[in-house]
Amino acid sequence: MEKPNFRTEMLRTLEGKTPSQIPVGTFTTAPVLELMDVSGAARPEADSQPEKMAVLAFSQYVNASFETLRYPFDMVVLAEALGCTIDPGTKAKLPAVLKGSMEISPTVPELPEDLLERGRIPAVLKATEILREKAGSNLPLIVGMEGPADLAASLCGTTRFLKWTINKPHIVKRLVELCTDACIVYGRECLKRGADVVVIADAVSSPVMISPDAFRDLIKPGMSRIPKALGRGKSVLHICGAADPIIADMAECGFDGLSLEEGIKDLKSAVHTAHESGVVVIGSVSTSRTLFAGKPEDVKREAFECLGSGVDVLAPGCGIAPETPLRNLKALVEARNEFCGRNR
Repeated sequence: MEKPNFRTEMLRTLEGKTPSQIPVGTFTTAPVLELMDVSGAARPEADSQPEKMAVLAFSQYVNASFETLRYPFDMVVLAEALGCTIDPGTKAKLPAVLKGSMEISPTVPELPEDLLERGRIPAVLKATEILREKAGSNLPLIVGMEGPADLAASLCGTTRFLKWTINKPHIVKRLVELCTDACIVYGRECLKRGADVVVIADAVSSPVMISPDAFRDLIKPGMSRIPKALGRGKSVLHICGAADPIIADMAECGFDGLSLEEGIKDLKSAVHTAHESGVVVIGSVSTSRTLFAGKPEDVKREAFECLGSGVDVLAPGCGIAPETPLRNLKALVEARNEFCGRNR
């Protein structure tokens, strides 16, 4: 039997059409140690060298049977390009912001004209070209980046940003506008180089970090600009934690899909709300409790629950821990195959 075209299936799904089978893969980071070992491309080199980045991303398909190629493997690429001091990480430790650029100079910066030439952005763009050539038209390229609130918090420091959402909202609005523009410039170029989907990951927008009202007033206006600005390119919004109070707002932002974490309290209700707005739902098998600490049978059990709740793409709920067993990633694909076989 001829293999399905996973790129076509994913794009159909994000357009709200019915694919031949529910896609399975990841829209969140997946720097799994076993994938590094079997592919021969390990971080931190794979975070900055395009060829190794492409090899590790492609390993998600070759060695984990995922139907997505998701890259890069950390969430501070834009922060680094905007002047933040970065810890480059190790094989098992992701790059992280050590100091925000506004902690050095407190004024809200301007968007650099040479943004796409800064930091590791050129490496991601080159990896996109390599992956597009390697994948042809058969696999979807999923490029991820930090969202406006996450990026703003990196620039000025998370604690300061959270305080400013309460006592200096005018500065937050300016910061979010800047960071939204950065996401748009970077996202457009990724799509131009061959990416299929841009994922905006924004943990700081979670109701466990800022209030739903702060999200609606300060973050949502900028967030809503992104899908429109990306044009025909597909876009997905990922917000961590129990995002139930803002699901409708997330759906109204105009993204093609919502990536939800296992922290969602009522997945069926979230799926229903998203579908009412014509938005697909991606997720949401627990990355810590199940994929990292569980066994394949635990993965399958939770995957069946997610599929039964109506998710459109079966995927990890958030970024995958480096020590996650490869067998548990494969169990996601096995669960989809078993579920679809049962429901034919």
